[in-house]
Amino acid sequence: MTTILSTLFVLGILVFVHELGHFLVAKKSGIRVERFSLGFPPKMFGKKIGETEYMISWIPLGGYVKLAGENPDEISGQPWEFVSKPVLTRALVILAGPAMNFFLAILFFWGIFFFAGQQKVQDDQTIIGIVSKGSPAQLAGIKEGDQILSINGIPVKNFKEMSELIHKQPEKKILVKWKRGGQVFEKEILTKKDKVLDETGKTKDIGKIGIGPVATRIKLNIFQAFMAACGITFTFCLEILKFLYGLVTGTLSLKLIGGPIFIAQIAGETARQGILSLLSFTALLSVNLALLNLLPIPALDGGHLLFLLIEKLRGRPLSLKQRSLIQQIGMAFLLLLIILVTYNDIFRLIGDK
Repeated sequence: MTTILSTLFVLGILVFVHELGHFLVAKKSGIRVERFSLGFPPKMFGKKIGETEYMISWIPLGGYVKLAGENPDEISGQPWEFVSKPVLTRALVILAGPAMNFFLAILFFWGIFFFAGQQKVQDDQTIIGIVSKGSPAQLAGIKEGDQILSINGIPVKNFKEMSELIHKQPEKKILVKWKRGGQVFEKEILTKKDKVLDETGKTKDIGKIGIGPVATRIKLNIFQAFMAACGITFTFCLEILKFLYGLVTGTLSLKLIGGPIFIAQIAGETARQGILSLLSFTALLSVNLALLNLLPIPALDGGHLLFLLIEKLRGRPLSLKQRSLIQQIGMAFLLLLIILVTYNDIFRLIGDK
């Protein structure tokens, strides 16, 4: 139930904010909005207020805003139709959706940083900040505040070095030396096996003993929190773009792409960790949605922007036949992508069993 409710919360708020951006700018621009739907058809229920029908639909994997005159075969030449507006106005209506997702991410991070502070992980040392309950480390007697000195006789200076050594030994005994105050302890610990995906999309086993670094929260004022929110949003944008570049160049596997099932899993896990984790995940997903929607693929916002750019350069829009062909290619690509991410999600579920 937690997974279902958290998934509906995450997807619902992301879709609502995205479509609200299109809706508000269209209304401000004098474009008639015929339908505002959360979810895809068939319709669950709806109510018409003024010229707009507000709907909740059964398939909760997205949503849409239906603008008057948006489709070429529905054009009647009325001034309140989408195609009757200048190219710049139409571009702003399209950009408003992704822009609202960026705004939502910054707003959520801003609130998290202001009310909860900014977390700083001290992974440049080997002092233990977290020991998982029932983990191999706890059973061996390791406690929070202890400092790891070496793994299998190899001295470690930071968490990265230590993690790499432990990860290489799944379900194997490792010799761990640690210090507590003036005392030094040494003990063999049997690591726990965990499965992860590498950059090629292959599943590999890694060893873990259930420890984490020291993490502290720094109190930020409202301005500092805003700047930190903008900074982390920008950082996530760069990381997502690097990931997309890796997929295009083939340095990263397509198996790393996740879909609705994966989102539901993560939403459920983060919800169980607390509201801050769930809001952070929602903000990250909002950045992801904004960037992916700007890709120049027909049926996405980026595809519509591409059509507008072509129209601006040519001085006239593409013909109905040309647009229809490109749209069909775009929909076929998206269908293949949906099949791929669903396969990846199922593969992860099977791999976790």
